[in-house]
Amino acid sequence: MKEALFYSKAEENKVVCGLCNHHCHISPGKRGICGVRENRDGTLYSLVYGRLISGNSDPIEKKPLFHVLPGSKSYSIATVGCNFRCRHCQNYEISQYPHLHNNEIIGSTRSPAQVVEAALAADCATISYTYVEPTIFYEFAYDCALLAHEHDLKNVFVSNGYMAPEVSRHIAPLLDAINIDIKAFTDDFYKKICSARLQPVLDNVRLMHELGVWLETTTLLIPGLNDSDRELQDLARFIKSVDSNIPWHVTAFYPTYKLTDRPPTPVETLRRARQIGLDEGLRHVYEGNIPGEGGENTYCPTCGAELISRFGMHTRANHLTGGCCNKCRETIKGIW
Repeated sequence: MKEALFYSKAEENKVVCGLCNHHCHISPGKRGICGVRENRDGTLYSLVYGRLISGNSDPIEKKPLFHVLPGSKSYSIATVGCNFRCRHCQNYEISQYPHLHNNEIIGSTRSPAQVVEAALAADCATISYTYVEPTIFYEFAYDCALLAHEHDLKNVFVSNGYMAPEVSRHIAPLLDAINIDIKAFTDDFYKKICSARLQPVLDNVRLMHELGVWLETTTLLIPGLNDSDRELQDLARFIKSVDSNIPWHVTAFYPTYKLTDRPPTPVETLRRARQIGLDEGLRHVYEGNIPGEGGENTYCPTCGAELISRFGMHTRANHLTGGCCNKCRETIKGIW
């Protein structure tokens, strides 16, 4: 247990958590929506500090981050818990673990130093805070990120983008890159499928970009729920309004958890979404979860040259020269 950051005390020993945009009002003995922050006699505690459920060396492309050190490895950590209740969560066994197991908290005890040591030993270039929403284990993530920078490791969040603005500003100096899920472009989807709201996510996309954190976005396309031409056009226009250089990953859905009444996403839907993004002026749109279709490669938006060839989560060839197209010298934004 560790006393939480970003909370305020209220009457009758209640607390108000300010970590994310749920702003949970938590009575003594109760927890917030995430299931891992508990009010004990008027003090809010993180129950998952250093309680890792996962520690793996992944390709950075798995996050997905395609414009961050292609071909490198990222040491990926997570605890149990999440502040969303996505009906299609592919990691629900850990994200919803406290809710599914009578508030139980599990995980192996690790220190920030041990996480950094493991990342260095695995020859990783980054540490990714991922698999569940990293905001919910923020205190541990922050301490790891601080130590990681001291050892020349970069820090990556894979996030639902629901953190409070104060938290975004607090982590930004230590955060090199973030992939934010824009799960749909309607509040109705967010409420029914994720038990959340859309606007805070959009606000964080803008804020992270303004704070200078390298940003990529992902949308999992679920047939009949968030894949109409109009919605995809609106979403692409929003991303472009922030910056046309922000990569947009449109990825395939597979039935899972509580959302098994929808079919897998057809390849044609990904191709259509990618083309919509390009037509709306985005410079880099990628197809995901269906390897080998060509939509995973990075192309120069000026001359069309293939710059990075990928298959699934692996980089096969990188023809960038100093972050520029090797044909026309166009600068390609990213961390190279």
